[in-house]
Amino acid sequence: MTLQATHALGHSVAVTAGGVELFTYVYRPDTPVLESPKPYLHPIRTRGGRLVSLFRPHDHVWHKGIAWSLPCVGEHNFWGGPTYVAGEYVQLDNNGSATHREMTTLTAEAGRAVIGHALDWTAQDGAPVIEERRALTATLIDDATWALVFETAMANVSGATIDFGSPTTKGRENAGYGGLFWRGPRSFTDGVIQSPDGAGGDELRGRRAEWFGFRGKHDETGDGSTIVMVDDTANPQHPPQWFARTENFACLNPAPFFSEEVPLPDGETIRFRYAVVVADGDRGEDGCALLAQHGRDALR
Repeated sequence: MTLQATHALGHSVAVTAGGVELFTYVYRPDTPVLESPKPYLHPIRTRGGRLVSLFRPHDHVWHKGIAWSLPCVGEHNFWGGPTYVAGEYVQLDNNGSATHREMTTLTAEAGRAVIGHALDWTAQDGAPVIEERRALTATLIDDATWALVFETAMANVSGATIDFGSPTTKGRENAGYGGLFWRGPRSFTDGVIQSPDGAGGDELRGRRAEWFGFRGKHDETGDGSTIVMVDDTANPQHPPQWFARTENFACLNPAPFFSEEVPLPDGETIRFRYAVVVADGDRGEDGCALLAQHGRDALR
């Protein structure tokens, strides 16, 4: 089956297969400054059309489907909302923006679509911080499964070394979020977090693993869907600690700066690659392991 890409010039790209919109990549969003404007993927759907992402939930309005979202980039917050400082969250004038510069690639052919994007990361006052080049590659695996590979290269143009971190590196226990972050639909709350070592819940947060998955159910039908995220072996801090939740809301995040800051000197570049595999049905433990293998194959 052929993937199709529809470009809404100056705003977004939608990728469809068989009449189902698998995802829309909004590269120039209309986002308030306090939510740290950045591109995001939403809606995200399975091959069967089931929605597996959530946009701007009232509890965390800066959560938007899947986004490359970083709370502690030196003194800057590219996550959204307040910053964790000295034991509490404080709203500072440090909400930076990752803004569209140019679309560098847009192709769609049999079973594969590629989006290339150049962005500028700037401080809230407009000062340059990072120049980024990213690529999103979507591939069809079978009639019920597809994969997205997200790649980013971030060059420090701030004029000084930047330390990438998280609220945990600032002192908040087990809150090491930051990186490629997926927020699941409301109905996925209390779903199953799947690790290579077994299924569980919030107690798995902070574990190190090559991949994590989430098995959730949809309202109205009770049908299941499964999301698996795979960390590339060449990523810094591999295998990452995972920020994963299910008790209050559903999320997955391979967090490379969970408990240790990573410095990036001025003029140097840091790179990450991930696979996100989206599948119809609750695939169970063995099925999640198979989806992780599909993710590895996509990363190759």
